[in-house]
Amino acid sequence: MDYKNLAVATITEELKKFDLLYSSIRSENTQLQEMIEHMYKADGKKIRPILMLLTAKALGEVNDSTYHAAVTIELLHTAALIHDDVVDDADMRRGQPSLNSIYDNRKTVLCGDFFLSSALTQSVLTNDLEIVATIAKLGKNLSEGELMQLILADEIIIDEEEYYNVIRKKTASLLSDCMRIGAITVGADKDVVEKFAQLGELIGIGVQLRDDIFDYFNDNVGKPTGNDIREGKITLPLLHAFKNTSDKEHQRAMSIVENKDFSDENVDYLINFAKENGGIDYTYAALDNTIEKAKNIVTDIALIPSDMQQSFLAVIQYLKERKY
Repeated sequence: MDYKNLAVATITEELKKFDLLYSSIRSENTQLQEMIEHMYKADGKKIRPILMLLTAKALGEVNDSTYHAAVTIELLHTAALIHDDVVDDADMRRGQPSLNSIYDNRKTVLCGDFFLSSALTQSVLTNDLEIVATIAKLGKNLSEGELMQLILADEIIIDEEEYYNVIRKKTASLLSDCMRIGAITVGADKDVVEKFAQLGELIGIGVQLRDDIFDYFNDNVGKPTGNDIREGKITLPLLHAFKNTSDKEHQRAMSIVENKDFSDENVDYLINFAKENGGIDYTYAALDNTIEKAKNIVTDIALIPSDMQQSFLAVIQYLKERKY
């Protein structure tokens, strides 16, 4: 079943309007415009605007504030990706060369700044200070999450609680605020706003868990297998494998991480170490549990019409089963 098409069936026209507004962000500088168009070609799954538009439509009527907020979030997300690729020295993004692999880091960072500034402009056009404040706090969370992840990698902190703290700030906060803001734009009550924010956080955690599983398989997901490991990021599959072993195998794996000796042979060893010691199964179980919690919230929110409930459930299932 094509869960994504099922998910967006109720917001087809709204997505078209979003696309028009998002693609209208341009620069008069020729090279900067080339960089912007390169990022547009690498356009992702649009999960963030989809979740925001679904939330707004489920609770009221999508309006100009909703559209500007959706563009704000997507621009902010794009800026974060551009900067992350520079920080991680990444070569690929969404199956094509990353911006920093084509242009130098100076130009790439400035392009990221352009997307960030454009996001701030769009946030002001919502004419809602609560939304602007939420966006500002979100930007801080994204930066803190990325920095926390670098610290965990540098100091080799292997702790599941810290791992979840990172993904709540780095990934889940973005989807949580998508749904929070979607509810705000149609004047939803505060308790309803918080319920949708909670739903968004669970969806975001699920997205990251699925991404972390991708790192252990060669399925053409837009980045090399073991890429997180090469960057020293110890995600849940490897975290659990370390917790689940205490023999020489554990010592060899820990030595690789401590020495940051991420040769191809050692990365393969860590991938197999995680698989053979239950890391992948454990992460799938965590994903299943998170997704079930999200689905239960959808069915518990009486304000969501039945056809819109199906849209939310479909997008959640799509994110769980996606191949990239």
